[in-house]
Amino acid sequence: MISTSGLRSWLLEGLTTQSNQLPGPHTQPTERHQHRWWKVMCLTGVDYFSTLGYQPGIAALAAGVLSPIATILLVLLTLFGALPIYRRVAAESPHGEGSIAMLERLLPWWQGKLFVLVLLGFVATDFIITITLSAADATAHVLENPLVPGVLEGHQVGVTLFLIALLGGVFLKGFTEAIGIAVGLVAVYLALNLVVVTVALEHLVANPDLVVNWQQLLTTSYSSPLAMVAVALLVFPKLALGLSGFETGVALMPLVRGGPDDPPEHPRRRIANTRKLLTTAALIMSGFLITSSFATTVLIPHQEFEEGGQASGRALAFLAHEYLGGGFGTVYDLSTIGILWFAGASAMAGLLNIVPRYLPRYGMAPEWTRAVRPLALAFTAIAFAITVLFRADVEAQAGAYATGVLVLMFSAAVAVTLSVRRRGPRSAVLAFGLITLVFAYTTIANVIERPDGVKIASFFIAAILATSLISRVTRATELRVTKVELDRTARRFLEEAAGKGEIRIIANEPHARDILEYVEKEHEERQRHQIPPDDSVLFLEVTVADPSEFEAQLQVSGEERHGYRILRMESSAVPNAIAAVLLDIRDLTGKRPHIYFDWTEGNPVAHLVRFLIFGSGEVAPVTREVLREAEPDLDQRPFVHVV
Repeated sequence: MISTSGLRSWLLEGLTTQSNQLPGPHTQPTERHQHRWWKVMCLTGVDYFSTLGYQPGIAALAAGVLSPIATILLVLLTLFGALPIYRRVAAESPHGEGSIAMLERLLPWWQGKLFVLVLLGFVATDFIITITLSAADATAHVLENPLVPGVLEGHQVGVTLFLIALLGGVFLKGFTEAIGIAVGLVAVYLALNLVVVTVALEHLVANPDLVVNWQQLLTTSYSSPLAMVAVALLVFPKLALGLSGFETGVALMPLVRGGPDDPPEHPRRRIANTRKLLTTAALIMSGFLITSSFATTVLIPHQEFEEGGQASGRALAFLAHEYLGGGFGTVYDLSTIGILWFAGASAMAGLLNIVPRYLPRYGMAPEWTRAVRPLALAFTAIAFAITVLFRADVEAQAGAYATGVLVLMFSAAVAVTLSVRRRGPRSAVLAFGLITLVFAYTTIANVIERPDGVKIASFFIAAILATSLISRVTRATELRVTKVELDRTARRFLEEAAGKGEIRIIANEPHARDILEYVEKEHEERQRHQIPPDDSVLFLEVTVADPSEFEAQLQVSGEERHGYRILRMESSAVPNAIAAVLLDIRDLTGKRPHIYFDWTEGNPVAHLVRFLIFGSGEVAPVTREVLREAEPDLDQRPFVHVV
């Protein structure tokens, strides 16, 4: 049996080892968790390419005989809209934060944090629903196969949960194993699709009358090519699921191997390889979308696409059975089931990369969320809950999936447009602005048609906001300082103070910083705290920079002003910074410093709110509590004096 401590060590292994952890934003990745771009393309492609299983059928139902034209519009938006946007995102956010990081930089303080949390809600909607919907779709293919035992009939939820558990188990093993499975599935699936599409097109060449009949139906149904394009534009939003995969492509950038000399801040080779990944995937998918849409529209009777028809949700599988026989069709079905099951892998990998880059840094998730294994278990549990809630119904989750995909692509378009506006030519601004308008139209049209998607996304947003704020409150008294750096002057002040006796520090909230302020403050504190007149004192001043930040390094500078020695620094929270500096002083000098405070007048609840939101408030008791948590040994803890 595995002991509790052994299990905990295994789960948190990702915090200390690189084999099960993605590289950080400014660390040079090692070969061990880096892979060639085409392998990572397969991991993102299990989601992107798997849409071939149902995209032709969706297009046929939405557009009818116009399906190939509507699909061409989708391909044009892919190649000249989504692809340029995400190539730009890859360059400006090369560490896997995605377009969210670009928008985060535009909004300071709490506005930016809350905005990011809302976007993370849509990320969760997109990625979690990708896991559950793909597994449910794979289950549907399993249960519809005539070779599957009838005992599984009616157990859609159970089979889906099993597939999700299997997916989670792969990620408990590691990213390398996930990429290996993805490469095999994508290679087989694309090869089989190439065979099916090629055979279908050969049948059309051998039977040109089928194409002529389609053309005649097209011209009799629509008065002009302009009318065809207009109708195709109206139904285009229904085809938008064919755009999924770009956000996970940039989210998985840390897995893409770069050059050995890549600077961590701007890894050029990794950016170039990611762009190659995105472009290759888009070109492969575009070719398959156009050819498969044309072949299925012309060869399959329209009624077969409708619910209950033999091509419903499986148009290419219908052609595989029809033209290549039952044996090949069964192999194709197994390949489809495999890639649909593993389509959630790209989403799981994206979540495991994005969440640790935001929530723990904001203090809005426990520290263990930086580790892959416990986070994989958490996401698997959430996917379980969603599957049970929606009874593994593909159609019930499709609206949320489309909403998540489109909102993320729209936000990426906005981020790129704003970025280009700051330092790009006017023509580029106009081009990206037009792409943004197209995504805005597509998103709004999808929301109007499927409002349930927004409702589901709102649930994820509310859950993330609630859990994030609770986590921020419960973690408020952590030290929250990753490193303390003293400049030469500050270090000299402390060494000289330690050589004279006790280190006595007066906490001062800086105002005018004139001589009168320091004279009065010293006189008051010496009188109230009975500080010996012969003992020297230092002043400690903390200026709140961005209170929405959670963790930070402290840069402590020493300053002589009006004859007084002052230690100055900026931080997101005053008491946490003071506690961190006191502990660092103790370690530097070997002496437990004394810090002197005054009680703050006013409502304690109001002070608590001020501390949580603005980083100040009632400093003295919070400083003491932070010290108590950081240093359990009372004999080693710095002294806190309050009157």
